[in-house]
Amino acid sequence: MIQQPPPFNRSLLHPRYWLTWFGLSLLYLLVLLPYPVIYRLGTLLGRFSMHFLKRRLSITQRNLALCFPDMSKTDRDQLVKKNFEAAGLGLFETGMAWFWPDWRIKRWSSISGLEHLQQAKLKYQNQGVLLVGLHFFTLELGARIIGINIPGIGVYRPHNNKVMEWIQTWGRLRSNKAVIDRKDLKDMVRNLKQGEIIWYAPDHDYGPRNSVFVPLFAVDQAATTTGSYLLISMAKAAVIPFTPHRLANGKGYQVIIQPEVENFPIGNKIETAAFMNKLVEKQIIGAIDQYMWLHRRFKTRPAGQPSMYN
Repeated sequence: MIQQPPPFNRSLLHPRYWLTWFGLSLLYLLVLLPYPVIYRLGTLLGRFSMHFLKRRLSITQRNLALCFPDMSKTDRDQLVKKNFEAAGLGLFETGMAWFWPDWRIKRWSSISGLEHLQQAKLKYQNQGVLLVGLHFFTLELGARIIGINIPGIGVYRPHNNKVMEWIQTWGRLRSNKAVIDRKDLKDMVRNLKQGEIIWYAPDHDYGPRNSVFVPLFAVDQAATTTGSYLLISMAKAAVIPFTPHRLANGKGYQVIIQPEVENFPIGNKIETAAFMNKLVEKQIIGAIDQYMWLHRRFKTRPAGQPSMYN
């Protein structure tokens, strides 16, 4: 668990990182602009990226076709366009989450259902709260908004680029207590048993070793992490979903924290994963165009089955 940003050292100034520093400096300057301008730039960037991110475009189209086979091609094409606009905005929103001061975050955001998190925090002092978020393009900003109100602990994948690892850790700890490597289940359980709030995302493909195959939308066998089962069964934590919504037309953001999920099944890994995927579906539908469809969510297949991607 990391509770303080790693110390800055001169190795981060090595020429191999100069391009990274240039990109981060440009992002920092861009998010100083007024938010309506940022909204417009992000939308345009997303539309433009469709013309050269052909592989990501293909993956997005395939994911939507797999999950929503009854959706018309016209509606799917429109959703793909909105999704790439959301991706362009997501780049700026990451910079906003890391670099904006608290007052500016509060100026452009609101939060509803905070009482659900506050009540669970008091009720589960020795079990903790599993705050279930998903991989929306707004995930960094959503975590920052919640952290300003009630700091918690984030679960993340360490970045291979040392400069990116340093800056993302610094940014995420601005309004939260700590971050934990997503592979460190033992540390997550320990912190839950100490009554902490753990931000956890169960919606990516974590490979065959840590997954079971259960339905997700129209995909009958989607590799789904067993981490949810381990965390909930071992810590007996409260489960509270939340979704950060980007409002239309540059109006800002709303984080919606839902009530505690009652009677979460923990009989076995498959039962828990299937139930969790129902929660995932509900959250995605609430902001379907803002979800990260550009990842190969169905990369892992049962033994002997062909890939779902070309």
